[in-house]
Amino acid sequence: MRILAVSDEEMSVIYTPQIRERFNDVNLVVSCGDLPYYYLEFIISMLDINLYFIRGNHAHEVEYSEGGQKLAPWGAIDLHRKVAQDPTGLLLAGIHGSLRYNLGPYQYTQGEMWNMVLGLCPKLMVNRILYGRFLDVFITHSPPWQIHDKADLPHQGIKAFRWFDKVFKPAYHLHGHVHVYQKNEITETQYFDTKVVNVFGYKKIDYDIEHLLKRPQLTQVNK
Repeated sequence: MRILAVSDEEMSVIYTPQIRERFNDVNLVVSCGDLPYYYLEFIISMLDINLYFIRGNHAHEVEYSEGGQKLAPWGAIDLHRKVAQDPTGLLLAGIHGSLRYNLGPYQYTQGEMWNMVLGLCPKLMVNRILYGRFLDVFITHSPPWQIHDKADLPHQGIKAFRWFDKVFKPAYHLHGHVHVYQKNEITETQYFDTKVVNVFGYKKIDYDIEHLLKRPQLTQVNK
């Protein structure tokens, strides 16, 4: 399957009537934060597939459009502090925000990030029982500690995310937050069993989920 991951900056290659032709091979979309609602709604309306999102540290609690105020992009699925199974079979979880550096929304201490990450654990254990794996894709705004992060406080990575990847072994950890301006910047890092990817702007992610879905499951669940 193919995932379109977007984050932080609107891209002309996406925000165009030609989006259907350019991304007709995509099965679902994930947003790693700091993108306006109208941009995400455009993607949903044009591709007509599921879009999962979390918010970045520059997100507004309320956005305004011709239809009035909005608390979330129309048709998108908020993944913050949630574990979800997409109809494709993909298992996803997400945490929004960054480290706290001023009084803006969606900013947290390292301790608060730990609490949110630990809150995902019970559902991940259920995934392990039902599907034979904890998770396929972890979606965050900030990167893990010392992977793609920066020395300044706003862009430091999250220690709990590094622990999460090591313990729960998602195939991919997709994040944004750290802007990429030079071609030689590292945006993909293998950390144990997890490929950590900075999707600033956009990236296509290919993931072979078919062999996982063929594995025998311990429990049959209604979808």
